[in-house]
Amino acid sequence: MKEYNVGIVGFGFIGKVHAGGHMNLPYFYDPAPCRTRITHVCTSRPGTAEKAAALTGAEVATTDFRKVTEDPAVDIVHICTPNNLHREQLLSAIGQNKHIYCDKPLVADAAEAREVESALDAYSAVGQMTLQSRFFPATLRAKQMIDEGFLGNVISFRAVYLHSGSVDTKRKMGWKQQKEFGGGVINDLASHVLDLMEHLAGPFESVLAETRILHARRPDTTGRMTDVEGEDQVLMLVRHANGAAGTIEASKIATGTNDEVRFEIHGDRGALRFDLMRPNYLEAYDLGVPESPLGGTRGYTRIDTGGRYDPPAVFPPPKVAIGWLRGHAHCLFNFLSGVARGEQVEPSLRRGVALQKMLDTVGRSARAREWLSFETP
Repeated sequence: MKEYNVGIVGFGFIGKVHAGGHMNLPYFYDPAPCRTRITHVCTSRPGTAEKAAALTGAEVATTDFRKVTEDPAVDIVHICTPNNLHREQLLSAIGQNKHIYCDKPLVADAAEAREVESALDAYSAVGQMTLQSRFFPATLRAKQMIDEGFLGNVISFRAVYLHSGSVDTKRKMGWKQQKEFGGGVINDLASHVLDLMEHLAGPFESVLAETRILHARRPDTTGRMTDVEGEDQVLMLVRHANGAAGTIEASKIATGTNDEVRFEIHGDRGALRFDLMRPNYLEAYDLGVPESPLGGTRGYTRIDTGGRYDPPAVFPPPKVAIGWLRGHAHCLFNFLSGVARGEQVEPSLRRGVALQKMLDTVGRSARAREWLSFETP
């Protein structure tokens, strides 16, 4: 089995998630799709780079991303930096034909996405976006059931991705709240839920969006009061070409919430619903089940998806409660399976381009306060 050298650019929260995936994958899958070894780490400061190298066992600790993206010894590049840094790092790694695992969103805006799209024309390695919401057993099963016709024709849907951290006016802004870094809830949370709902419910045609900033000013990382530019909330009314419509919300001002992805999809044959706070279950409603006598056996059925991934997943056992990190591990497994086979997998970097264009359309719709069409892939 070939061993691939891995370089991670950015080692904040999501960089640690990606590194932990490589270090734990051999326990989760037997056999793992390939062997990997973290050999390079890059951060913005020498001290954090050295600390990351000590944690991962990497041989190279650097503050220059090109020493990762352009080192012939590196096979796989992870991009885990703030959104406004992705473009240059992606173009460098694409130019070297590295396998790329890029955190969402692809870049900071649609103009940068088009630049990356052009570069992908000459790219022949495997690239994937980190869109882990697709990779829980419950969401994988939902996709299977929808593709098999369980819902019939989609009539309507509703989905949310809710946090509450920005309700507190005293909370300091990080880069995810600052537009100069490609921040705002559209790029941050809406990227996940918009991708998931189009993946499940089918291609979207148009959108009408509304955004809100709860507190006009809040402290930056130094404590200095600063104007807030990154939106805290986005509400979307989204249409399909066949007339189906749904609502999508992403918010960091949903008081009382944690990390909550929920969806309901209604079709003319059935319905599906999911709540990430109850990740072991997918709920399904079959309109074909008898409703008499006295309700018959019709109603929502709670499907016990738990941790029931297909082989070669072997750990933890399928009856153990699923967790947020397990979705990330299976997302990485999907990518590495493509790398090992030499086959492109989804969600690809081109999907990242398409998603970035959709996010740009959502933002423009909110500013113009009008319906806008999504760009046809």
